[in-house]
Amino acid sequence: MQVWLAVGTLALIPAAAAAQTKPATTPSVPAASAQPTDPALTDLIPDSALADPMRWALDTDDAHHPPDPQILPDVSWLNQPDGMPLTDAALGPIPGLTIAWPDSFVLPAIEQLTPDADLAAVANAARDAGAALDVAMPRGGWRGPLAGDAEVHHAAPGIDLVFPRGTAIPELAAISARFVDLSSLRALGRGDDNLAQLTRRARDDMALLQQILRIYGYYDAEVSQNLIGVLTTTDTPAPVAKPRGPVVPQATVRFEVVPGTRYRLGTIALGDVLQSPDSAVLVAALALKPGDPAQTDAILAARMRLYDALTHFGHAFAKVGDPALDVDHATQLANLAVPVTTGGQYVFGAITSSLPGFINAHHLQRMARFRPGRAYDQHLVDDFRRAVLSTGIVGGVTIAPREALAPTSTAPGVADLDVKLTKGPQHTIGAAIGLSNGEGFEVDGSWEDRNLFPPEGMLRLRGILGTRQQLAGVTVRRSNFMARDQAINLDLYAQSLNTDAYDARTLSAIMTLDKQSTLLFQKRWAYSLGVQVIATKQLAAGSAPGAPFVPYFIAALPAKLAFDASNNLLDPTRGMRVAVTLSPAISVQDGPRSSYVTTQLDASAYQPVSRTVVLAERVRVAAINGTSIDNIAPSQRLYAGGGASVRGYGYQDVGPRDASNNPIGGLSLTEFSLEARVRTGMFDGALSVVPFVDAGMVGSTPTPTMRGAKFGAGLGMRYKTNFGPIRIDLGTPINPSPHDSRIGVYVSLGQAF
Repeated sequence: MQVWLAVGTLALIPAAAAAQTKPATTPSVPAASAQPTDPALTDLIPDSALADPMRWALDTDDAHHPPDPQILPDVSWLNQPDGMPLTDAALGPIPGLTIAWPDSFVLPAIEQLTPDADLAAVANAARDAGAALDVAMPRGGWRGPLAGDAEVHHAAPGIDLVFPRGTAIPELAAISARFVDLSSLRALGRGDDNLAQLTRRARDDMALLQQILRIYGYYDAEVSQNLIGVLTTTDTPAPVAKPRGPVVPQATVRFEVVPGTRYRLGTIALGDVLQSPDSAVLVAALALKPGDPAQTDAILAARMRLYDALTHFGHAFAKVGDPALDVDHATQLANLAVPVTTGGQYVFGAITSSLPGFINAHHLQRMARFRPGRAYDQHLVDDFRRAVLSTGIVGGVTIAPREALAPTSTAPGVADLDVKLTKGPQHTIGAAIGLSNGEGFEVDGSWEDRNLFPPEGMLRLRGILGTRQQLAGVTVRRSNFMARDQAINLDLYAQSLNTDAYDARTLSAIMTLDKQSTLLFQKRWAYSLGVQVIATKQLAAGSAPGAPFVPYFIAALPAKLAFDASNNLLDPTRGMRVAVTLSPAISVQDGPRSSYVTTQLDASAYQPVSRTVVLAERVRVAAINGTSIDNIAPSQRLYAGGGASVRGYGYQDVGPRDASNNPIGGLSLTEFSLEARVRTGMFDGALSVVPFVDAGMVGSTPTPTMRGAKFGAGLGMRYKTNFGPIRIDLGTPINPSPHDSRIGVYVSLGQAF
């Protein structure tokens, strides 16, 4: 401490010496300002200090007798690098340091100030005055307010759009709906808002409304906003119980609008479109002309139409930029410029695949509805993309044209298509549970590999375990076989079936060539051609005890033609469907041979009668011609009753019976069904209730009849899912026979028809 004091004293010495030696006539300091030197102070400063101040300051007893290093504190930690943690020793007490650490200080308690009631009253008064000023003098461009006969449009609770009397805005409903959708006032829960929040959000919405009006061509629109119906502190009603239903807003925000003149399009520039040979078609597709309203939505839609026309008529590499409007307030016209580069016309070239071992180019070309040499059409490319996705084995696909040959003045160019594929899930495990009267309870399971034999070679293994049916089957399918959407199937199965009409043990093999609808491509026309071979042994119900099973060998050529004009494959709400099935067959029964033809007509129709109700009707007529019923295996005869037939009755329980009251089937079939599918709005609209009435009859002759028909009625429920509606139906017979149950329960996936 003595050394530091000496250095501090030294700092004063040169200044004092300078004061002594500085001449009084120094130009920078006036002579009158010089201070006289104290002789006593001069005597205190030795001559040695003036000669060498540093040496004099260090010439002390402590300097001549340094302390023992062993008793000095270790301060080497002061030189360690930044970021290194301090040791406990470094943080210990330092000898000779008597100043207390900060953590030992005891701070006095802070005494809270008493709130000043006068300041709070002034703050509240200032806030109320500002809110009242916003109401009385709204911030906006319109001079307002409008006259009392103005036209008021109630856009939403608490939001009014006000226009001068006689204002005609064709798109007023669209402007109002757009404004309400984007309004910050509408998005905010209004019940707890204070006045400041309302006015701030109202000012934001005023700018939004002006922007929307410009979208519709009103570039000179003036908008003002104010609040009406404001509750002040003096007229606030007493608190009451919170009512049910929508919250009543504290105030109504009134937007007064003077739209002004609607701007029109002036000139329209379309890049190099006019230099294209098909310029007339392209300009017609734009569907805009000078004088049309300068509406942004219409301009953007026209841009998309132009691009669609370009790529539809061969311009594979056309580019259409963002449109730009040059608004002239003096003429009230907006000049439109759309940067367009047509890029010349092209024809289709070759298709390439990024995964040839998965789906090769030849198979991809089979899925396309175009061949090399056809004029390029983006619509066909989009259809091709959907076809690739509909295979079910592709997770993603990107199709990009690539210039293989540039166009010339006399010939179009050639654009190859590069198809980039991403593999999707290849395996599927499925399960289903069913329950119905007559058919009992059963569990279905399946496993499949959808591309075991590339390309699109599927293998499916399936099985059924139930109270009345057991089945094991193998299906091999090649999709897009020889043509798009055409498949060849080979189905092998072994089945044990026990019904009220017969017991059967069957081995079956059927090969079909068909074109069917898919979820992505619901086709108007579908067909199926097949060859089926069945080896079975069957025993009719009511046979004598110990009677042997009768063997049958059946060969058939089933064919089906279907027309589908419905709007949905799984859950139609409008349209119709018609299907005709024809199956000639030869049956060998333990020696005797017979031939017969089974024909069947199915038709259904769907009509929406309101936003929530759809009526659905179905009719089925079938007949077997060519032989007597005794020559036909029981499983090949016609039956009615059950969840897909006449609900309320058990499976196969409608029709002729033997002396023991067992169903024996028939040679003709007639069925009718009527149901109303009513959406309830519950579960986000997924739940529907379905009252229904069914009727049907099986005849012992090939001529269809309704004589002795059975009627059933009931109520069902449908729960809509992504893979189709889940169906639960409860039916009861209207004119039951003594053996019929009073209630039929049916659970399955999909609509009844």
